[in-house]
Amino acid sequence: MEGYRVLEIKQSVFENNDREADKLREQLKQEKTFLLNLMSSPGSGKTTTLKATIAALKDEFRIGVMEADIDSDVDAATIEKTGAKVIQLHTGGMCHLDAGMTKQGLIGLGTQDIDFAILENIGNLVCPAEFDTGAVKNAMILSVPEGHDKPLKYPLMFSICDVLLINKIDVLPYFDFDIEECKKYVLRLNPNMKIIPICARTGEGIDEFAQWLREQITAWNA
Repeated sequence: MEGYRVLEIKQSVFENNDREADKLREQLKQEKTFLLNLMSSPGSGKTTTLKATIAALKDEFRIGVMEADIDSDVDAATIEKTGAKVIQLHTGGMCHLDAGMTKQGLIGLGTQDIDFAILENIGNLVCPAEFDTGAVKNAMILSVPEGHDKPLKYPLMFSICDVLLINKIDVLPYFDFDIEECKKYVLRLNPNMKIIPICARTGEGIDEFAQWLREQITAWNA
């Protein structure tokens, strides 16, 4: 018989984080601030999509963006040019953000003059999916060059998101990407997922995404 105990640290970490995430959502509800957690692989077009989304909604909402990265401020410098309030978050090598980190970011950003906050999470389809950031809704981007089989390879990410943006549809003729097959895989995992094909570069589909966000923000503030 072993003379030692085994502690499931991972489970404890997740439970503590979930409690902090719930508290953060309660705070955001009271402040009437809507927080979107945006996730994807590196190079999928998160920042370009953010720029187009901000342009579509900046006359209706006061927008703030938290740019999360391991060690860079390239994206924050890009978003600053849109006129949105922005802060850069450095994780120091960590491949995800949790509720505590997100709360620190919101404090640094300042939510007193923000209706719509966006967290551009670390580029990764694994770690960010495991941690509840306290966001009201989760969004993810899958770009055409990545392939339509990604829901089969990273099921958790597709299971926890509320909306999927299939980006770079302008290059569909050049890649073996079957949108209908992709939708089948996604809806099998998450029947409630909203799926919107977009091209962030040209703006195609951004109006539909902006309308979805309007509805979610309005419902949150009701």
